[in-house]
Amino acid sequence: MAKNLVIVESPAKAKTIQKFLGKNYEVIASNGHVRDLPKSQLGIDIDNGFEPKYITIRGKGDLLASLRKEAKKAGTVYLATDPDREGEAISWHLCHALKLDEKNTRRITFNEITKSAIKASIKQARKIDMDLVDAQQARRALDRLVGYQISPLLWEKIKRGLSAGRVQSVALRIICDREDEINAFIPKEYWSLDASFNIEGNRKHITAKFYGKGKEKLDINSKEEIDKILAELSDASYSISEVKKGERTKKAPLPFTTSTLQQEAAKNLNFSTQKTMRIAQQLYEGIDVKGHGTVGLISYLRTDSTRVSEEADANVKEYIAKEFGEDFVTTEDINKLSGKKIQDAHEAIRPTYMDLSPVVVKESLSRDQFRLYQLIWKRFVASRMKAAIYETTSIKIKGGEYVFTASGSKIKFDGFMSVYSMKDDTKEENTISANIDNNSKVELASLDEKQHFTQPPAHFTEASLVKTLEELGIGRPSTYAPTITTILARRYVIKENKNIYVTELGESVNRIMMEAFATIVDVNFTANLELLLDGVESGDINWKTVVSNFYPDFEEALKHAEKNLEKIQIADEVSDVICEECGRNMVIKYGPHGKFLACPGFPECRNTKTFLEKIGVKCPICSKDIVVRKTKKGRRYYGCEGYPECDFMTWQKPSNQICPKCNTIMVERGNKLVCNNDSCGYTLNKPSKEEENKK
Repeated sequence: MAKNLVIVESPAKAKTIQKFLGKNYEVIASNGHVRDLPKSQLGIDIDNGFEPKYITIRGKGDLLASLRKEAKKAGTVYLATDPDREGEAISWHLCHALKLDEKNTRRITFNEITKSAIKASIKQARKIDMDLVDAQQARRALDRLVGYQISPLLWEKIKRGLSAGRVQSVALRIICDREDEINAFIPKEYWSLDASFNIEGNRKHITAKFYGKGKEKLDINSKEEIDKILAELSDASYSISEVKKGERTKKAPLPFTTSTLQQEAAKNLNFSTQKTMRIAQQLYEGIDVKGHGTVGLISYLRTDSTRVSEEADANVKEYIAKEFGEDFVTTEDINKLSGKKIQDAHEAIRPTYMDLSPVVVKESLSRDQFRLYQLIWKRFVASRMKAAIYETTSIKIKGGEYVFTASGSKIKFDGFMSVYSMKDDTKEENTISANIDNNSKVELASLDEKQHFTQPPAHFTEASLVKTLEELGIGRPSTYAPTITTILARRYVIKENKNIYVTELGESVNRIMMEAFATIVDVNFTANLELLLDGVESGDINWKTVVSNFYPDFEEALKHAEKNLEKIQIADEVSDVICEECGRNMVIKYGPHGKFLACPGFPECRNTKTFLEKIGVKCPICSKDIVVRKTKKGRRYYGCEGYPECDFMTWQKPSNQICPKCNTIMVERGNKLVCNNDSCGYTLNKPSKEEENKK
């Protein structure tokens, strides 16, 4: 009897599945995609209904020949690629590349690589879902049309080795918009006033925060205001005006989706999105666990669903009851609480076997594999546990006409927090005794006033960027990691201490894309395109209709850009720096990492130098010119020409104005000039170009 053939993407996955299917099945890996659009040309026939031209990927010829040979011998060929659009497309490409007979070819999908899931998938084998394939074809065609037609245009017209992409250009815009917000942010002064009290019946002192006057909340915005309050409190007597006791609950988190896994792995494990997905893929495909053989430890890793199967739900609740007690098992239906439209093929990311706890498999995993598996395990267990319950006490303390508030809490029931706590969880500052009431005597120990300035929006991290992309509907779970990886690899942005900063190159690309291809980088347009792709997947829209509706406006923008971008192309700017090798004035050139100086006598003279752009402002320390510099990773800052003898630097562009309040140089932020001394806070309007010219 002929064996059945199962084709998967990776050898690790093949090894894991083989042990479940036995002798009647042969499991072979295709090593990913076997066909794709050609790298050397557009590969989309625009004049023939946007028909894609697929070719065999270079180096896959021998593998395909081997697969064809095995397929001919097989009784039935099962295509077991990943349960998503891309996986469906790979199966479809395998059908064509191997010339498989539809009668003997079946598609199987599974959310986890376990014996029961694999066996069930074979019983539920189906035809290839062409709606899923077409959704992937539409995405691929759109990305190819944008990338392959904008990138050469930018390269030719701007001479900076630039490139663009449909999703990555929007991600870059989001980062640039945040950078503009930060640069334009004007800090505002405010003050806080904390009071430390000794209260009868409480063993430790209690710290209370200034609230306001009577029932009215007051903000303190200046030194004069805080001095007035302190003066009025100098001889005040203090008493408790209100005590409130109650309970609050902290709900258990939902199990991981791709996005939330990437965010928590970044916060707790310091993993990049790319690293998280790579390690999760290893855990999904199979790890050789001592005493168990090769085991897929987690369910499928690309998902936006928080639903889990009834079997997995029952297993984890049984585990919680056994390890923690019945009181810890939630009685709520978590699947209904998620509030999302769930695709039945996908579940949340969860462990596949409850008996393989992190402790059991630790010796079989690398350090990073263990840390990520433990995070997934704990989150899933916590998601099926009851909420944590706190006993809370809040008090109001009156001093004269002013009111201070303090609150404290202690945990009454651990619930899910006995397994999983998030990094954002904060500890309560105060321990307030249950004996405190309105009659408790209050004695002021100290008053602590502090000056603060409001802070600009935070720079994006990989985690917060993924969260923003998801909230805006940009891309899908499988696209977050490659999008971020691409803009980092092209040096449009750089990472420093987790924060993402735009480089000069990234600013240039974004500016050009905003001017020439505003639609492509429009957040709402891109999000709407994702919804249209979902419509293709559900069978409501033809994929070529999506592409054909998109292309006319895009083509018009291309033609418009070809005319306008020609005006940006300029001759090399001549500098006043003399080439010491041949005596010519060096010119400013653009490379992948920005500007540099080069001798115009190339190729006879190949001399190059770092370009230091003067901004027309003198260093406040040594009076030499301030120049634009870049960190090793490409982030721009302003520093003294005399470095390293003079170490003056600032992230904001300095001006010729000196702060009249503290005699510090002032820097540009949006349309304001702000004192570079953070503790000063002096600001004034930036002079217009006309005013500067008069000077």
